[in-house]
Amino acid sequence: MSTATLPKPTFLQSKIGGLPRAFWALWAGTLVNRVGMMIEPFIGVYLTQARGMSYAAAGVVMAVFGVGSLLSQILAGWLADRFGRRITLTGGMVATAATMVALGYSTSLPAIVVSMFVLGMTIDAYRPASNALVADLVPPHDRPRAYGLLFWALNLGFAVAMVTGGWLAQAGYGWMFGINAATAVAFGLLVWRAVPETLPARNGSGAAGGSGGRALGGFAEVLKDRLMVVFTLITVLSTLVYVQAFTTLPLAMTHERFSTGDYGVIMAVNGILIVLLQPLTGDWLGRRDPSTVLAIGMAIIGAGFALTAFVSDIAGYATTVVVWTLGEIVTAGVAGAIVAALAPVHLRGRYSGLYGLAWSCGTMLAPLLGTRLLEVSPVVLWLVVGALNLVAAGSILAIGPALRRRMEPAPRSASADLG
Repeated sequence: MSTATLPKPTFLQSKIGGLPRAFWALWAGTLVNRVGMMIEPFIGVYLTQARGMSYAAAGVVMAVFGVGSLLSQILAGWLADRFGRRITLTGGMVATAATMVALGYSTSLPAIVVSMFVLGMTIDAYRPASNALVADLVPPHDRPRAYGLLFWALNLGFAVAMVTGGWLAQAGYGWMFGINAATAVAFGLLVWRAVPETLPARNGSGAAGGSGGRALGGFAEVLKDRLMVVFTLITVLSTLVYVQAFTTLPLAMTHERFSTGDYGVIMAVNGILIVLLQPLTGDWLGRRDPSTVLAIGMAIIGAGFALTAFVSDIAGYATTVVVWTLGEIVTAGVAGAIVAALAPVHLRGRYSGLYGLAWSCGTMLAPLLGTRLLEVSPVVLWLVVGALNLVAAGSILAIGPALRRRMEPAPRSASADLG
């Protein structure tokens, strides 16, 4: 049969076809876990309303969670490269479930602080393993689409979790903790049963596919990659802005006498838009220059948060969510594909861990900055964080040429400099 007579792929095949079955098991587990992820977006409201903390105290407790998450990325990245992707992901999810139950029963401040720290250590431990699994399972040309589909699963579940979580928060937080724990266990068991271990085979020196000699490994080697370090710092800045949606925004809205249900509804707009639009754009955006796409998306996100300074009703808040969600859709999958392209095969877990570390740093810093700016003025808060994301967008454009050189098909050393 000539190529001229080959049937063209259907619309659905072009969007989701060609990816391995193990990837779809990971995708399904991610979706299940995200449907139950109700506690994290409402944790600030839980601490201030159910536990009677001040905004400042709640911000410190949430920062403790961020410290735990920060440390978890270093540990989980090492575990994923040393012992395997499956055991790291499954172990992290089972530990998350146990910690969720403990936090739900914690009433004293020391117990809450300890539980929040441990939860930070466990809840994001799956990320380096998940990102490394995608890099192992999916060829480079399909990775933006694969990471974008995982992002889609996260937000499909998020749309359900936000609405359900808003209602359950009004009825009592016990159900939220229990459901979150159950879905975490389900995610871990699904990956354990349906996803093969993809950790590259090591030679006698400990390196994957090497040719002898001392293995290159550890985070010291990752930190020699100056381009990856700069990309990580930019990610910290952009994450600090994005996480305001889950830490400071609910506090700002409840301060204005909106309910947790109101917050859940406007945030569900975020998930619904991503579910509807991201699959339509992911493959097209994945063929564009990653640095340019990422910078445009960051700029749109910054504009959306800045617009929050000028709204005062549900329709206004929903509009700002629409704006920064469009920016999210533009960036979906791009950063993960960049990290996978920069990472040597035997360091994929650690590179993903460093990228996860950036998210954890942003998660830790976001409530500290956001709650203090909120005490000054909501207008100051949203204008400042919007401006910060514009800085992040400009920084991505600045390193764009170096990223393009490193993402070319020809292999390059992980220690290549910015030039």
